[in-house]
Amino acid sequence: KGKPLNLVLKQSTGRFNPENRLRFDAGIVINSLGLTKKSTSRSSENERLQRRDLTEKSGANSQITGEDLVLFLIANAMRRLGHHRLHGKAGGGVGTKGMVAKLSIGVIVLLICTLSLLFSFNIGGSPEPTRPSKINVEELWESADSGGWRPSSAPRSDWPPPTKETNGYLRVRCNGGLNQQRSAICNAVLAARIMNATLVLPELDANSFWHDASGFQGIYDVEHFIETLKYDVKIVGKIPDVHKNGKTKKIKAFQIRPPRDAPIDWYLTTALKAMKEHSAIYLTPFSHRLAEEIDNPEYQRLRCRVNYHALRFKPHIMKLSESIVDKLRSQGHFMSIHLRFEMDMLAFAGCFDIFNPEEQKILRKYRKENFAEKRLIYNERRAIGKCPLTPEEVGLILRAMRFDNSTRIYLAAGELFGGERFMSPFRTLFPRLDNHSSVDPSEELSASSQGLIGSAVDYMVCLLSDIFMPTYDGPSNFANNLLGHRLYYGFRTTIRPDRKALAPIFIAREKGKTAGFEEAVRRVMLKTNFGGPHKRVSPESFYTNSWPECFCQMNPKKSGDKCPPDNVVEILESRLESVGDPDSTSQTNSTVAGLER
Repeated sequence: KGKPLNLVLKQSTGRFNPENRLRFDAGIVINSLGLTKKSTSRSSENERLQRRDLTEKSGANSQITGEDLVLFLIANAMRRLGHHRLHGKAGGGVGTKGMVAKLSIGVIVLLICTLSLLFSFNIGGSPEPTRPSKINVEELWESADSGGWRPSSAPRSDWPPPTKETNGYLRVRCNGGLNQQRSAICNAVLAARIMNATLVLPELDANSFWHDASGFQGIYDVEHFIETLKYDVKIVGKIPDVHKNGKTKKIKAFQIRPPRDAPIDWYLTTALKAMKEHSAIYLTPFSHRLAEEIDNPEYQRLRCRVNYHALRFKPHIMKLSESIVDKLRSQGHFMSIHLRFEMDMLAFAGCFDIFNPEEQKILRKYRKENFAEKRLIYNERRAIGKCPLTPEEVGLILRAMRFDNSTRIYLAAGELFGGERFMSPFRTLFPRLDNHSSVDPSEELSASSQGLIGSAVDYMVCLLSDIFMPTYDGPSNFANNLLGHRLYYGFRTTIRPDRKALAPIFIAREKGKTAGFEEAVRRVMLKTNFGGPHKRVSPESFYTNSWPECFCQMNPKKSGDKCPPDNVVEILESRLESVGDPDSTSQTNSTVAGLER
């Protein structure tokens, strides 16, 4: 079924120990998360299905489809027909030869139509798996079809290690919520690589969003972060003092506000010039400050190494997450839903009309204080899919897909706007609802359920759940990052409702037109992707879908899709040693010790 767990567990016992040897392919996905086999297993039947991961689909990468061939042949047949007609006119009439020619063309077209059916079965088209003709709930509990692809973010071309002397120090301040900060960290590492700079451990502007001052070292495993990226960039905890002629001098970073989605050229010119002049630069704010679409697969793979391997939450957060997952899974499969029915997102979307006057007043006030002024009409917004799904709509979608009311659901959400009035219909449809507080009412979680730790735990539980369903994935960094992480973590099933296509169906139901409602919902959902590899199309983000850059095939049709060699770590290690770099482990330890003081 395309899930790499069997391969992961097999490789973790191989000659490279994943506890101390870096692997960027499927073999270290679990280790990069700091998880045990128990937390990632679903069932013995599931593990049996996982053994299919190494099976390649024949013709998965072929670019010629049966339809293409038919169109080509028909075009040639029509050209022949046109030739015969012209020839007939020149001779003064169609005659017997003309009739024979027409009959011949008819036979050719008939043969082409017959052959097209055969070619449609035998010639591969897109690498994406064929969409199912009906929704099978039991299959959704398993991972999506991998199409022969597996996650891999290791370098596949010449990738020199960071030089002993860099061009200076790079400081960044990552603003926004946990997952917006996460993508900013990935961009910071890439920016440091581009400029050949030493990266100062990124600053998390937690106070502006969560009112939580945990910082990078309070959320992420710093030692793991530095060790994982030692082949890519130099990382320090803070800018060191300069000692010269018996005097100590502090380096003050020159502050710059980078443009949004800045191209690589900006970093190689403006930013690098300032860095060389001042020895250090401070980029703030640093949310969405490096272009996502970069025509360099190795740079994109570095982003994946950061996002899916280097950024590992601290052990106590991982332990809390594993505990919740174990409790949820002890009773079978479970689904996680990011129920983005919260004040900030509703105010951003401009979806007010379903609330009472007092609630609308609160939403309008929040929007005026936090977002640019814009005239938004609810009916228009909803019709184009710009409003978050209500809890009841989420329940109706799941019921139409034939999930029954015994389905266990984990809700990852902040405080739902409108409260129980909106949750009650959903709870009636699916009574087995949980969140991190109800599953594990520990003191640590209850004290920071709305902070970075609570968000981190929600992230991990959603990542490890059997099915993940975002209800408003467009502008939600939490949902977008999870979709990308689950894709990389073995094409784990996701349910992504098409809000625009579903809107007229829900509106008709509200007007009393209930006949055929569930069938109409199923038809829409059948057209969506359930977590398999698929082409990234704007506005889908690279962080939502890193295919194909961060995936590979054992038997590819294209050389660029080939998996890196098994000894890729040895190659990177030898190159690192060749530059005469001091022992990286001692550097990591000194950085961590310095942060703890």
